[in-house]
Amino acid sequence: MLVYPTLQMLKDWILNQRRLTPYLFLLPALLLLSLTVFWPALQAFYLSFTDYASLQQSPRWIGLTNFRRLWADPIFWQTLRNTLLYLAVVVPILVAAPLGLAILANQKLRGMRWFRAAYYTPVIISMVVAGIAWRWLYAENGLLNQLLKYLRLAPEGIPWLTSPHWAIFSVMAVTVWKGLGYYMVIYLAGLQSIPAELYEAAALDGSDGLRQHWDITVPLMRPYLILVAIISAIAATKVFEEVYIMTQGGPRNSSKTVVYYLYEQAFQNLEISYACTIGLMLFLGILGLSIINLQISQGREIK
Repeated sequence: MLVYPTLQMLKDWILNQRRLTPYLFLLPALLLLSLTVFWPALQAFYLSFTDYASLQQSPRWIGLTNFRRLWADPIFWQTLRNTLLYLAVVVPILVAAPLGLAILANQKLRGMRWFRAAYYTPVIISMVVAGIAWRWLYAENGLLNQLLKYLRLAPEGIPWLTSPHWAIFSVMAVTVWKGLGYYMVIYLAGLQSIPAELYEAAALDGSDGLRQHWDITVPLMRPYLILVAIISAIAATKVFEEVYIMTQGGPRNSSKTVVYYLYEQAFQNLEISYACTIGLMLFLGILGLSIINLQISQGREIK
């Protein structure tokens, strides 16, 4: 009579051990993330409600004072506009242009490996090196202005990095140049998963060229398009290295982004609590952007 309950208890114990096994594998990663991501994030959230301008003093609770300061800060709103402009210009280019490059790179043509390597090379170049190189190109007597003068398109040259009208767009060009190859590879992986028979059948129906890609490639690449849109949008929202190396937010804050403003407040002005407040707003913005993208993608999948 006692054998059956004992066997049942043993079976339940084994099942419980199996349920715990995945969590035991996840435990080291969760501990590492807790120490490096979750705990610092909670500390930053707490500090945004305090006055903490020096590592030598304890945080002093001040409630929503930092948020009211942020609301009345004209530089923050200017950096937010710059970031949204960055988002509106860079993301569509990085969604559409790499797809065209991937379609071209997917063709079985002579020298295509060199073509792929040429477009992917900027991805593996450090942003510091890329920023310095482009800053030389943008210089008053740099290659771009010399070329424009030679072609008589701009006899006096263009102040790429010193004009409030040109600076942010000049930085955007570096972001696009750096990201084209990365997103091209993502699209290329998706294109190579599309059966060639679909294009052959479309050709028999009279669909060829751009029409063929519009009817077959774009619909089947929709998951990759959504993925690239989300990744590039988050990257554009967090842009920092290009601005730091090339313009440092100038001239007159015309190229200063939210992340650079956060860095400036935290490490130059030592306004740590205020920087945490900016970071919290940035986190909420990126979270909202991700939710909107996911909702749009899910809505399209349902249709």
